[in-house]
Amino acid sequence: MGKNILIFGPNGSGKGTQGAIVQKKVNVPHIESGAIFREHISGGTDLGKKAKAYIDRGDLVPDDITIPMMIERLQKPDCKDGWLLDGFPRSKAQAISLAESLDKAGIALDYVIEIILDREIAKLRIMGRRLCVNDNNHPNHIAFDAIKPVEKDGKLVCRVCGGDLKTRADDQDEAAINKRHDIYYDEVTGTMAAIQHFKMAGGPKVISVDGSKTIGEVTESILAKL
Repeated sequence: MGKNILIFGPNGSGKGTQGAIVQKKVNVPHIESGAIFREHISGGTDLGKKAKAYIDRGDLVPDDITIPMMIERLQKPDCKDGWLLDGFPRSKAQAISLAESLDKAGIALDYVIEIILDREIAKLRIMGRRLCVNDNNHPNHIAFDAIKPVEKDGKLVCRVCGGDLKTRADDQDEAAINKRHDIYYDEVTGTMAAIQHFKMAGGPKVISVDGSKTIGEVTESILAKL
């Protein structure tokens, strides 16, 4: 059985973490849509030049540029035993076009992994992250009991070393988070509609897991079904 996999999950669901774990376990390249854009643009390819014109204007790159880039990447030698595509498709229209293009290229889609997480929880997870000024690898999060910062002299400090805590500006940008989540949770044309398309298509096996559990538990549920 091939291991051609799409992974979906809203911002805040731990999709990046799970993608990296799954990729190592099944030993396939982790293909991130943003990286493909950057490669084409820095390489000055025809598709890259076309994409750059849209990006420079602040517009979304149309699917007839994006999808050929994706297909070309999935046909490279390192993908012959499988791949994990992350960050694409983001809409129902893209899902339909991608499925058609994969079909034309003779590439099967084997699995679709969906990390399910309530929108409010996803937002809280993003906004609740706290960074230790001494070490970014000291996990602190106001929404998780296991890694909650500790209170000292009336303020929260790092639970590992007692250092000061700060927040990432983009973690606190509620409007930006909402905008990204608006696209993801849209069940008519957005990413949720894309996932639904693959469920109805009946080709790939869809693995839906509860993203509210611990990282280890989420990984376990995914790997048990792969």
